[in-house]
Amino acid sequence: MAAIKTGLLLFISLSVVSFADIERNNTGKLARKEAAAHDSTSAGRQLALRYCSNCHLFPEPELLDKKTWVMGVLPNMGMRLGIKQAGQDTLRALSPEEEKAISKLNIYPEMAALSMGDWEKIVRYYESAAPEEPLPQRTHPAVTHQLPLFKAKELVLSDKPVPQTTLLKYDKNTAQLYVGDAQNALYVLDGKLQLGDGLLKDTWWIDTPPTDIDFPKNAAPRVLTIGIFSPSDQKLGRLMTLERSAKTGSTPINIKGLPRPVQFASGDLNADGKDDAVICGFGNNAGKLFWYDDFEPTKEHILKALPGARKVEIADFNRDKKPDIMVLMAQAREEVAIFYNQGNGQFKEKTVLRFSPLFGSSYFELVDFNKDGFQDILLANGDNWDYSAINKNYHGVRIYLNDRKDNFKEAWFYPMYGASKALARDFDNDGDLDIAATSFYTNLAQPEQGFIYLANEGKLTFKPFSTPEAASGKWLTMEAADFDQDGDIDIVLGSYFHSLGEMTQLLFKGIISFPQLLVLENKGTRK
Repeated sequence: MAAIKTGLLLFISLSVVSFADIERNNTGKLARKEAAAHDSTSAGRQLALRYCSNCHLFPEPELLDKKTWVMGVLPNMGMRLGIKQAGQDTLRALSPEEEKAISKLNIYPEMAALSMGDWEKIVRYYESAAPEEPLPQRTHPAVTHQLPLFKAKELVLSDKPVPQTTLLKYDKNTAQLYVGDAQNALYVLDGKLQLGDGLLKDTWWIDTPPTDIDFPKNAAPRVLTIGIFSPSDQKLGRLMTLERSAKTGSTPINIKGLPRPVQFASGDLNADGKDDAVICGFGNNAGKLFWYDDFEPTKEHILKALPGARKVEIADFNRDKKPDIMVLMAQAREEVAIFYNQGNGQFKEKTVLRFSPLFGSSYFELVDFNKDGFQDILLANGDNWDYSAINKNYHGVRIYLNDRKDNFKEAWFYPMYGASKALARDFDNDGDLDIAATSFYTNLAQPEQGFIYLANEGKLTFKPFSTPEAASGKWLTMEAADFDQDGDIDIVLGSYFHSLGEMTQLLFKGIISFPQLLVLENKGTRK
């Protein structure tokens, strides 16, 4: 018995030792595996920082979910780094003209910038670090689904089945509203926007869709046309005087070959007593921000030779009595920059805000929110057309306050998927600025929230409202003015649908009316 007992104790002892060795071995293997994974992730991040920061701000993995990174964004980035994989085409189906235009840009290089092994480490890094699903929006005040301050009214200007409004601009000199359409039409409406025979004052048929217009005193309007509305590198845009016949002694503007321009501003930049034009040549893969001395195409000055110039404002930011230029840049290198006027047509650039390439910059305007005499920035970001068309929790409307030295800091944010435009006005006449905002780049899950009115409650606190009537369109354009001339500011929204498919989504939600314009008539009281 003693021998048996001794043998049993020895077996147990050896077993314990054996199991302990196995456990230590497994733990070691797991630790080594985790260390290898960490090293791989670390290496992937370092490579991503190196290659993804060459052209734009580094995009952190949490900006998108795993699937969107791996299936949408990274394949395109890889092609731009010369990475070629089976089943991937560097060019989508393009027209011969578009293929010719893009082939000159060397967007997709023949030689890879890194090895396939290093590229796979970048992909694994984003796949491992990104969330499974897009991150949710931060909490915000609940939206009230009615607009006590406004009365909604639909306007239909033509019998075309799909509304595609590209421009809304009010001429206060003539009290008329100009409405651009993707089918190369420019309608001129009586500014009171009353239904009836007197609503449509004139119709202009032009070469390509209009995107901007201005109204110089004692002269015909100047209209900007985009060329091709969809993303394009063809230079078919145009800036021209809107008149059917030139007036005696005048020289009409007719500047052609512009790189998909979307907006322009005018001012005397070089103190010669003549208006100059600053143009946002948005382009697609290529573009530029540039200005013409005295609107002369032979006197071009390039400020920024990059695509994505979305909007410019001319103002004297540093108070030296010379007009400076602020620009919002979209596309990959997203930012807000000021070009300080140095005199003699020279400018010095200062970047005041930088965003990730997924930020989706879409619009800004200058507004003094805190009434300190310095211009602040109201910005909307939500462009969602490209390779990551998902809900993004960082899309929305923001206020950046100026520290009086042109350093801007975010002071307020309202989450809004697909935000496209925001305007600040004192809509309720209570002495502070309210905000009207549109969401164009949405998945139509809540179409009534394609428009949000944010009533200022004081101390940068806003209460959001929407209206059921806003569900009838996708609001790409918006204008605010006292259209009915009753002393308060009204709003007009312009609808743009890419296709009948988008309208079908709304039909399934019970929406059967698709106006080109939605007029929000200010009733002057809030309940």
